[in-house]
Amino acid sequence: MTSINNALASPAEVSTFAGLASAVYTALAAVRDPELDEPITTLEFVSSCTVSEEGQAQIRLRLPTYFCAPNFAFLMVADAYDAVTAVPGVTAAEVILDDHFASDAINAGVAARAGFVGSFDGEAVDELDELRATFLRKAVLAGTDLVCRPLVDAGLTPPELAALTLGATPASPALDRLRHRRRDLALPADDASFLLIDPATGKRIPESSVPLHLRRARLTRTGIDANTSICSGMLKARYQPT
Repeated sequence: MTSINNALASPAEVSTFAGLASAVYTALAAVRDPELDEPITTLEFVSSCTVSEEGQAQIRLRLPTYFCAPNFAFLMVADAYDAVTAVPGVTAAEVILDDHFASDAINAGVAARAGFVGSFDGEAVDELDELRATFLRKAVLAGTDLVCRPLVDAGLTPPELAALTLGATPASPALDRLRHRRRDLALPADDASFLLIDPATGKRIPESSVPLHLRRARLTRTGIDANTSICSGMLKARYQPT
């Protein structure tokens, strides 16, 4: 049996493993915390990843607190299941969320492909598509800040930023990430698309609204960064050996 099993597993450690277990872990790196917009692997939410010779994968996840929001937790478990089962060579998958007040409902619901409403029968009334879209829109705003911050520092003015297209924006990992988040929302993401758009409508931000838009983007990015730092500290406090 090939396994990746580490109290605080990291991509560097996982890179030493070959074969299917490594491919499964790589697939998990595409799964993001919906609120923090970071991979669950980077956030160290994956506590173990085990793959048998028969291609049966078992993934164990853990979160910073026992009371993390069940809708966020459900999305991560369901997305992890979808990512792992899509890996060629995986014949079966089990994704287990540990140490959470709703673990039983989430684990059983994801295994049964019951959806959020079916998993929380009588408690949930809607699936989580709109929640996912809400956080993707925040990710687009935060990504806009990451791309625009060096441009503003370099002296670009609001009129110049309002006219800037993605194709004319200097290439960077932050720009690639922003394009990806925009595509996830079916927003314009080709080279001819404007850099500054409303993440809810896809409409271009007019020149007069650029300063306010950039402030919103900066506040959104700051909030996500703060939450990420808090969650990271709580996870380490909860699971790191003393």
